[in-house]
Amino acid sequence: MPLTEGSSAGGVRPLPPGQQVAPLRRFGLPWFASRVPAPPVAPVITVGGMVRRPTQVPVAELMALGPRRDLVADLHCVTTWTATGLRWGGTPFATVHLHLADLVHPHPRAHWIAVTGLDGYRACLRLDDALADDVLLADTFGGAPLTGPVGAPVRLVAPRQYGYKSVRHVCAIDYLLDHEGGSAGWLGHPRARVGREERSRFLPGRVWRPVWRWAQPRVRRAFHAVDR
Repeated sequence: MPLTEGSSAGGVRPLPPGQQVAPLRRFGLPWFASRVPAPPVAPVITVGGMVRRPTQVPVAELMALGPRRDLVADLHCVTTWTATGLRWGGTPFATVHLHLADLVHPHPRAHWIAVTGLDGYRACLRLDDALADDVLLADTFGGAPLTGPVGAPVRLVAPRQYGYKSVRHVCAIDYLLDHEGGSAGWLGHPRARVGREERSRFLPGRVWRPVWRWAQPRVRRAFHAVDR
């Protein structure tokens, strides 16, 4: 069984079922390969959806909320690769949510959030999943500011979910009453918990493993063609 360094205690633990170690490179739905956004000089996050007072919040304001947190975690892609021991820094999303809730007053039944990136990619998370203690709005990677390929200016990092929930280039957060498919559509799972192998909502995760493993090199080629 392949092993990886654990993110919480620094020990060695097995990879989740069906995963193989690979380096972190820009990756995602192939039709997003050519979308390489240029981060704005003074980035903001637009907050809306089922809220009383939609607003825009400077990213710098959110990153100044304390205390900051450094996190070492693995990123598990639904297509069966895992990048291990990634070091992120930023503001816990639970802290961000408390600040935003004071500003926009979400509907009391808004139990989902949709997070959108500058490239148009959108993912939906259940709010209690987003409020886990290891979910960050990250602005550093490996001790340095995020670069474009990693997700500048800020990226959502949700280690317990498959990577398609960890949105790069975050520019909008919407509070929702119900789950929406986002960019992944029917291919995604509402919660996408790695521990339960929730790769998609319609078939067991183990059934998807060979499908995604077959598709993975083709997706990598699409991104490599743009990035080289």
